[in-house]
Amino acid sequence: GGPKMAAGSGPAARELFAEGLLQFLRPAVRQLDRHVHSVRESQVELREHIDSLATELCRINEDQKVALDLDPYVKKLLNARRRVVLVNNILQNAQERLRRLNHSVAKETVRRRAMLEAGGY
Repeated sequence: GGPKMAAGSGPAARELFAEGLLQFLRPAVRQLDRHVHSVRESQVELREHIDSLATELCRINEDQKVALDLDPYVKKLLNARRRVVLVNNILQNAQERLRRLNHSVAKETVRRRAMLEAGGY
C-alpha cells in the first residue's frame, strides 16, 4: 500500500484504470458502429446510382443516333461500382468486428460489476 498506491500502481488503481477504459470504450465503439452503418447505407445508395447511370449509358449507346462510343464510360462506371462493392465488404467486416468488440466490452463490464458486488477484485 502506502506511497506506491498513490503513484497509481497496485490492484485498486489498475481496476480503476480498467473500469475507466471500459467506460471510454463503450460509447466509442457504439459511435463507430453508427458511423460505419451510415457509410454503408450511403455506399448502397451510391451503388444504385452507378447502376442506373450505367443502364442509362448502355441504353443511349444502343441508340444508334448518337455518334459517340460510350463503352469506356460504362467500363469506368463498372470499375467504380466494383470499388464501391469492395469498400462495402471491408465496412461489413469492420462492423462485424466492432459488434464483437462491443459484445466483449459489455461482457467484461458485467463480469467486473459482479466481482465488485461480490466484494473483491
